[in-house]
Amino acid sequence: MISSLLEGNKRFVSTIFEQEKEYFADLSKLQRPTVLWIGCSDSRVPVNTITQTKPGEVFVHRNVGNIVATNDWNLSAVLEFTINHLHIPDIVICGHYNCGAINALLNESPDDRYIPIWLNSAYKAMERVDDKLRTLRMQIPDLQRRRLIEEENVRLQLEHLIEYPFVRKAMQSGKLSIHGWMYEMETGEIMVMQKNEMDCRSNFD
Repeated sequence: MISSLLEGNKRFVSTIFEQEKEYFADLSKLQRPTVLWIGCSDSRVPVNTITQTKPGEVFVHRNVGNIVATNDWNLSAVLEFTINHLHIPDIVICGHYNCGAINALLNESPDDRYIPIWLNSAYKAMERVDDKLRTLRMQIPDLQRRRLIEEENVRLQLEHLIEYPFVRKAMQSGKLSIHGWMYEMETGEIMVMQKNEMDCRSNFD
């Protein structure tokens, strides 16, 4: 596989790079992305492929479960750089269905040490869904429950995002908008979560 990656780079250089030399030359001097994408590290959710964007258009931060942890210095630096220096106007948090992180949250392995600690920042999403189901006295299939938790996790991470003072300040001044999306691998489609969906913390109707 490593050899395949290097061979792929050679094909890229001889085809796409060669055909768009001027574009890449300009890109090497300055980047002007207009979106910060916070997504899952899952290999099946390649940002530029599913959005059909070019290099330089999207600034990308990916981690297990598309989580916004306020004690994550990596993400904190990404947010500070993109908002304060690149002045990006939009942040997208994109989750996806059939997420391995949410599956690990629901089925914790005794062999895992670091994954449960990381997923603490998503735990409240599971609690909210299960509390709502108990309140409504509803029993639903495990697959449907997991999908609801995957959606709720995006809402939760949006809440975590605005806990950053400089994020909140940029939003209040009208310089920044945040968006919650869900990607469906079976169809290749992105679902835009409406603002009322993100606010109500439920999607059971």
